[in-house]
Amino acid sequence: MESGVRKDNKPPSSSLNHQQPPSFTPSPVKKIIMVASIAAGIQFGWALQLSLLTPYVQLLGIPHKWAAFIWLCGPISGMLVQPIVGFHSDRSTSRFGRRRPFIAGGAVCVAIAVFLIGYAADIGHLSGDSLTKTAKPRAIAVFVVGFWILDVANNMLQGPCRAFLADLSGTNQKKTRIANAFYSFFMAVGNVLGFAAGSYTHLYQLFPFSRTKACDVYCANLKSCFFISIALLLTLTILALCFVREKPWSPEGSSGDGDEEEEESAEAKKSIPVPFFGEIFAALKSLQRPMWILLLVTCLNWIAWFPFLLFDTDWMGREVYGGDSSGSANQLKMYDRGVRAGALGLLLNSVVLGFTSLGVEVLARGVGGVKRLWGIVNFVLAICLFLTILITKLAESNRRYDTVNGGTHLLQPSAGVKAGALTLFAVLGIPLAITYSIPFALASIFCNSTAGAGQGLSLGVLNLSIVVPQMVVSVAAGPWDALFGGGNLPAFIVGGVAAAMSGILAFTLLPSPPLTSSQTKCHG
Repeated sequence: MESGVRKDNKPPSSSLNHQQPPSFTPSPVKKIIMVASIAAGIQFGWALQLSLLTPYVQLLGIPHKWAAFIWLCGPISGMLVQPIVGFHSDRSTSRFGRRRPFIAGGAVCVAIAVFLIGYAADIGHLSGDSLTKTAKPRAIAVFVVGFWILDVANNMLQGPCRAFLADLSGTNQKKTRIANAFYSFFMAVGNVLGFAAGSYTHLYQLFPFSRTKACDVYCANLKSCFFISIALLLTLTILALCFVREKPWSPEGSSGDGDEEEEESAEAKKSIPVPFFGEIFAALKSLQRPMWILLLVTCLNWIAWFPFLLFDTDWMGREVYGGDSSGSANQLKMYDRGVRAGALGLLLNSVVLGFTSLGVEVLARGVGGVKRLWGIVNFVLAICLFLTILITKLAESNRRYDTVNGGTHLLQPSAGVKAGALTLFAVLGIPLAITYSIPFALASIFCNSTAGAGQGLSLGVLNLSIVVPQMVVSVAAGPWDALFGGGNLPAFIVGGVAAAMSGILAFTLLPSPPLTSSQTKCHG
């Protein structure tokens, strides 16, 4: 990319100039809320994945050693799909707008994927799977295809939604923060609804046809939850896309006229790097210091979050309740109770997440800015992760047993231990709300499309600093815990250290957002 000073004092030609949106005029908050509400439909589906799909995998007879590969779809699709979709949405010249076609396509793909997952057992049975055998290979194949489509579609939705919110906010930093705070709020709403629907075991009665020979009560309940998920997501998406319009955009639609402008446009087209990796490597290479620091702080932040997000309910069942998923009947019972208690903790976490999301702007003003707020809550996250050690030790030292028919049976932990653990889940909703909103708002501000990089690609780059830690933690957490005798505490301790480092960097190195987005550039 050539740079230099033009004789006519116009900015130099850039291969990325065609990414500019047609207008930077901020849209009304009601339109921002409408688009942000799509997050409730997306997160409803994610909550169902977390709460229902693991038992469903076992029902279909998928071997445990294969399950890890299936769940790797999330970070892999997030690493590839969001930047690719962001890259193309920045360049879309559709008459329906840049973001809306991708959001609509993602919602349709989610509906297809959910149908395949819910009806995997039925399709497998119609294709020849035996009801008497544990493993159902045809149903497994349908499930895996549906699951991968679902994760790809969810990532196809999230990136354009975030970018659309950035477009609607324009260069108004306050609206950018508000938009991401509302997105975080609706994520919490989706979590609450999803966990509530997944915990209600008689939901299938609303859809009597969902129960079949190949699909038992649990499977039918999963289908019913997904029916509601499809209805919610499609309703919110249709309302948002009909209510919030985008103007058609063309790369030739920049200001200026005459042959010189047409020549610059043609030159910009010729200099576009090869999609997609040439473009994202160019974007990474030309990132300036504020974005690099943001990526580093975000990466450390998610190294802290993922151990707890992956093993929180297992920690409740194993360390707090003293159960064992592969132990005696009594240990298995305690483990199941702990997992259910962890699910309640996640529900409380989502409620606190929702309320905190609505107060992000007030909290930021109260502590002197968004970077300070992010730094403070990272230390809160570190303290909470270290407190898991205290709660675990208290649970172990106060472990209670009962003698029944000559045998020793493990009892539930004391009320104080359970209250402490659930309080920990709830308090973690505060830093989680900040994690879901502020980094994305800062990315939109630091990498505003006036600097050349489209919001879609910029947010896709930020997503790399989230999914890479997820993959590292997913692969390394198990062996790391095994080095210290098993359990979840070693990974939690690493997470606490990473959270503290993230907080220190947020305070010391992360720059404050400029007064106007034009004062900072993502690219040189």
